[in-house]
Amino acid sequence: MLLCVALLVHFIYRRATQTPIPISVSYHITRVCNLECKFCFHTAKTSNVASLEDAKQALAFLKHAGMKKVNFAGGEPFGNPNFLRDLVQFAKQTLKLESVSIVSNGRFIREPWLRKYGPYLDILAISCDSFNEKTNIEIGRGKGDSVKRLFRIRDWCHHYGIKFKLNTVVCRNNFDEDMVRQVTELNPFRWKCFQVLRVEGENDTHKTLKDVRGFEIENEEFEAFCRRHEHLPFFVPESNQMMAESYLLLDENLRFISGVNKNITSKSILDVGVHEALRAIHWDQEAFIERGGLYEWTKDEQGVGNGGCGSELANDLQW
Repeated sequence: MLLCVALLVHFIYRRATQTPIPISVSYHITRVCNLECKFCFHTAKTSNVASLEDAKQALAFLKHAGMKKVNFAGGEPFGNPNFLRDLVQFAKQTLKLESVSIVSNGRFIREPWLRKYGPYLDILAISCDSFNEKTNIEIGRGKGDSVKRLFRIRDWCHHYGIKFKLNTVVCRNNFDEDMVRQVTELNPFRWKCFQVLRVEGENDTHKTLKDVRGFEIENEEFEAFCRRHEHLPFFVPESNQMMAESYLLLDENLRFISGVNKNITSKSILDVGVHEALRAIHWDQEAFIERGGLYEWTKDEQGVGNGGCGSELANDLQW
């Protein structure tokens, strides 16, 4: 409790002095992906991956700067399971972060990996946009077995004590779908529903690798989806406005990147340090809190939240 109070005071002080604490960072370790989601906003422009030594050094720098939670994303992070394994172990065992999470499409996840390395993982989030396989195929998310795979991974998470999370992108193809029955059966501890997002330089024109324009929905359509599902206790919606600059994103070159324009990047945190790199982009800390960026992100042995500073800070950081 004293540690949480100290962190709260430190967080508020650093915010007041305009030096943000990177309390939660999403590290996109690769842009390479095995699927072809047609609205993707972090596309395979390069196949670069940092060396393991550099990636560990970057994580250590972030921990020293105040990071409590790291999320490994992509591309598809399980495309390189050994690299991912080493980072997960380092983050939890060596750095002793409160929370280590992964976001994956699930297709490369194997039970032996979770059995062996699940002890170092707090949260596994799986992306699934529909319980209609035809819709998933149209989006480019699946090959006809996404839902079956989703439930299987859920079972593995429960068995190996990992908190299971579901991520859904709400777009033109699925905004009118009623997912209440299936998601209730799935019973994730957290269901993040994102309004499909346009990011300049990534998915905004016919010249980019992906073009989101045919998948975008009006705010009113996203709100209708939210009303249909808001009674579910684990439902967490994120509109475009909420998403845009509320995430701290680290790319495969260990640079912070803007959430609205991927042409805006910092220099590598290994070259200039974390705080200098943070000055190059805008991170909306108030939006981070408002979207529920602080929550019970540490598991216990059964994969159930046992708090961590994230849950207490979420209650106290009301600016």
